[in-house]
Amino acid sequence: MATYVVTGGAGFIGSNVVEALEARGDDVIVVDELGKGAKWQNLAKRRLLDLVAPAQLFQRLDSDSQRPAAVFHLGAVSDTTETDVDLIAETNFRLSCRLWRWCADHDAPLIYASSAATYGDGSHGWRDDDDPAHLAALRPLNAYGWSKHLFDRWAAHRVGAKMSAPPRWAGLKFFNVYGPNEFHKGPQRSVALQLFEQIAAGQSARLFRSERPDYPDGGQMRDFVWVGDCVAAALWFADGLRPSGLYNVGSGQARSFADLARAAHAALGREPRLEFIAMPAALAGKYQYFTQADMSKLKGAGWLRQPLSIEEGLGRYFQDFLTQRDPYR
Repeated sequence: MATYVVTGGAGFIGSNVVEALEARGDDVIVVDELGKGAKWQNLAKRRLLDLVAPAQLFQRLDSDSQRPAAVFHLGAVSDTTETDVDLIAETNFRLSCRLWRWCADHDAPLIYASSAATYGDGSHGWRDDDDPAHLAALRPLNAYGWSKHLFDRWAAHRVGAKMSAPPRWAGLKFFNVYGPNEFHKGPQRSVALQLFEQIAAGQSARLFRSERPDYPDGGQMRDFVWVGDCVAAALWFADGLRPSGLYNVGSGQARSFADLARAAHAALGREPRLEFIAMPAALAGKYQYFTQADMSKLKGAGWLRQPLSIEEGLGRYFQDFLTQRDPYR
């Protein structure tokens, strides 16, 4: 039985990682804040070795004589509309730097969440290259993406300069993830869940109108990826001697929001009804019209898993979770 640390373990991807670790018999220390809402329900079925507040993270890590088998660092301020940049920098960058150093000093593998938001508008492509010159050219569109990019560059620089690093590490650039345990995210929950709520309530699927002539309304495209595929990738890096570095984790196939809406209707046995609404002013100039993970590096490292299509993923999400009395994993 191995022990793993999962920061953000009560969150969306984190709680799915915790479930997968528990399912194979491992012990898990979750580091997270539960607050006063229903976030605790993401962990309601889990067996935990410990539940630790983020402020007590390093005290808890230092209290164990045996190092964890790996640290999954999935905790972050992930709201792309958050305006407190000092909070974002402290949580997403400085805490990550400190955790990197701890893992390096204690010989613990580190798997952390980066983001497709680091690529900005995609003008420099979607290639998960660790080269400092390539990273320096990327321009994220919001403070969340910038904070993730800042840490990617910090980590890549340290490795390139042969400074201390964890024995194995992977920065996983997750694309548009959807799946169970995201209710607590409020307005930041996936479009897949928002579409389910709209269609199940008998409403039309609401999508943003396009502000660009090269994309029709609803034709904006994303790489939508099932959370189970992300969890499998995270565990794969933690379990084996994989090459360290930055890696895209997506489906490798961009699909339009209109495609997603039609798949959502089909998963619920409804005829498609689409409505197009104005883009919120807060997203003006900060909206990605196209994302698609270049998966060649991950496959080159030996990754063989075939990702779920949106039709398969939404079918599983809606039928196995969202339409059940208990929608949590």
